[in-house]
Amino acid sequence: MDYVKPAELVEEAIQLGEKKAGLPVRDLLLRSFLCGALLSYATSLAWLVMTQGLPPVAGAIVFPVGFVMLVLLGFEMATGNFCLLPLSLAAGRVRMSELLRNWGWVYLGNLAGALFYALLFALVLTKFGTADGGRLAEQAQLVAQNKTLEYMKIGAPGWAVVIVSGVLCNWMVTIGTMLSMVSRSTIGKIVAMWLPIMTFFALGYEHAIVNMFAIPAGMMLGAPVSVPVWLFWNQLPATIGNIIGGAVFTALPLYATFKTVSSPTVRVSDTVLAIAGDGVDEGLRRMST
Repeated sequence: MDYVKPAELVEEAIQLGEKKAGLPVRDLLLRSFLCGALLSYATSLAWLVMTQGLPPVAGAIVFPVGFVMLVLLGFEMATGNFCLLPLSLAAGRVRMSELLRNWGWVYLGNLAGALFYALLFALVLTKFGTADGGRLAEQAQLVAQNKTLEYMKIGAPGWAVVIVSGVLCNWMVTIGTMLSMVSRSTIGKIVAMWLPIMTFFALGYEHAIVNMFAIPAGMMLGAPVSVPVWLFWNQLPATIGNIIGGAVFTALPLYATFKTVSSPTVRVSDTVLAIAGDGVDEGLRRMST
């Protein structure tokens, strides 16, 4: 049957989180680096669409190509793991130290991949500094400024806005992560993932991994944004919001309502059988003596 029911889906997600927690650092870095680059590719494609005079939603329609590719290839995205690892933690399959280890290395790899693509993107767009980059460069500059300076203008409320926007973003992104396992077919997975990813991008919410490319690329192309401004007014609060959105709004509610009791039952049954077996062995021993 193609459709995976919610209880089975949650169990599969728990197992996947457990598997991700055990990956060696080399694999975490390689897979997260490639993930950061693919999301950056998709973001630049969405920008290209938006410069063609089409409605902004047109960019959102094409953006999920990056998410689809990274999920089907089994790459590591920190924002998705903000849901999967807490699920495994709640189920007792992963320790907090393992969760933090995964998040740290994957976040670092995502950043490296996004910055690497941003540099190549800027070099090609400006023909190694010999051109201004045209409308696509202007779009990148505008995005970088809107994601930092506009929040900075209003001070503390701006920081709070980024956090809430990050929550709303990763609520949808992690729904996409879960829906990637809701079908056994590739087409089914693609369609299921596409819907929530398109939704978050169309609404303009803040995704920490996308912003690892979007803001630095705009900076490289001339946006008047400094590294401290980028980190403080977007990257940090967006990450906090993404963690809350993935862990609190997706992982814990799904675990609370769909968790299975099969594992504890098996352990109890095994214990009972073991005790019964000991009793039989003792009875045979007495009979023999």
